[in-house]
Amino acid sequence: QPRFVESGGGLVQPGGSLRLSCTAAGFSVNYMSMAWFRQAPGKERELVSCIDAGSDSSKYGDFQEGRFIMSRDNARNTAYLQMNFLKPEDTAVYYCSATGPYCVVSISDYSYWGQGTQVTVSS
Repeated sequence: QPRFVESGGGLVQPGGSLRLSCTAAGFSVNYMSMAWFRQAPGKERELVSCIDAGSDSSKYGDFQEGRFIMSRDNARNTAYLQMNFLKPEDTAVYYCSATGPYCVVSISDYSYWGQGTQVTVSS
């Protein structure tokens, strides 16, 4: 079964930065798009960003307003999420997943998830 391992979360002050990593374990994501979602307490899981298999196209949730950058390193089977100018409302568990070759925004297209990494933005 496909598995993802997320890391890089933590406690950061408002305005700070974090870089999340997601490594696929046991299978190759070279021909798959990858995505980051997040889920805050009491809220639905929402798309943060996704990137095509070839890294030539990506999409972002409107809330991030240019603060986040997603990238990937297929040689490492890993995707990254650079988050800058973090706000308290960015506090959530961040999850990654993968699907077909092109970025899709619908959560129903993703079947496998990691355990997530907690991001807390607070002073």
